[in-house]
Amino acid sequence: MKLIIAIVQDEDASRLIGQLMNDGIGVTKLATTGGFLRAGNTTLLLGVEDDHMQRAMDIIEEVCKSRKQIAPSPASMVGLPGVYSPYPMEVMVGGATVFVLTVDQFIKL
Repeated sequence: MKLIIAIVQDEDASRLIGQLMNDGIGVTKLATTGGFLRAGNTTLLLGVEDDHMQRAMDIIEEVCKSRKQIAPSPASMVGLPGVYSPYPMEVMVGGATVFVLTVDQFIKL
């Protein structure tokens, strides 16, 4: 069994959860905040059997596409030598950061 931890953008989360649930893959949603843009994102926890792991990964990849977005300069960058940018900047957002862990035991009470 695997535990998939997927960090996705808020705007992708609902559609991703829907597709995972339609495919019979249970998911737990956690509201989280990203560090770089300080924007809301969603962390999903998926417990899947080994034979369903690739299907879950395919769904995540299908739904969570990277895209460009205009974002204000992060406050942490302002004031650093050579990194000051008073204007909005174009950044890549979306996609997913995924961690896959092997689970020794799964108990559902």
